[in-house]
Amino acid sequence: MKNGRLFLARLIKIFWVLLLIIFNLVMAIETPEHNLLEREGRFELREYKSFLVAKTTVEDTYKEATVTGFRKIANYIFGGNKSQLSIAMTAPVIANVPNEKDIYDIVFVMPRKHTLSSLPDPDDNQVKIDTHNLGKTAVVKFGGWATKSRTEYYKKELEEYLKKKQYIAKGEFLVAQYNSPWALPPFRKNEILISIE
Repeated sequence: MKNGRLFLARLIKIFWVLLLIIFNLVMAIETPEHNLLEREGRFELREYKSFLVAKTTVEDTYKEATVTGFRKIANYIFGGNKSQLSIAMTAPVIANVPNEKDIYDIVFVMPRKHTLSSLPDPDDNQVKIDTHNLGKTAVVKFGGWATKSRTEYYKKELEEYLKKKQYIAKGEFLVAQYNSPWALPPFRKNEILISIE
C-alpha cells in the first residue's frame, strides 16, 4: 500500500515536470520584438518595433470570427500560398476585442526572418500580408481562456489603468493569445493591448 502511494506520488511529480517542460517549449515560440518600458503588477508599457503579419477580416460573433480567422491564416502558413511554403508558427494570434459591429481583424505575426518580398502571396484572397505598427503600447496580462466576457473585463481594467496613468489611447483595443487552442487554462497566456500616444 505504502509503495503504491509512493509510486503514484512519483508519477504525479514526473507528470508536472513534463508539463512544465512542454509549457516552456511552447512559450519559446517567436514573438514580436519590443522594449519593456515599465511594469506594474500585471500591467506593462512596451515599445514595439514594426512587424509583418498575415491578417484576415471576419464578420461574425467574436468566438466564430476568431475560429474562422485562425483557420484561414493557419491554412496560409501551412502551405496555402503561391509558393506552397510552410511558415513557422509564432505568437501571439491577435484580434480586436469583442465589439458591437462584430467585425474582427485576425492577425498572425510572421517570423522576423521574412520580409514583405520573401513572404508568398496567399491562395485565399481574404488573407493579406501587411506591416503592423503598435508603437508605444499599454498591456494587461491574464490567464485562462480569452472569452468574450473575460476580454471585456480585462479591457475595462486596462481602461482604468490608462486613466490612472493619464495615458491617451489611440486605435482599437486588441486581444493577444499566445497558446495553441488545446493548451489548458492554467497554462494559457493572454493580453489586452492598446497603442497610446
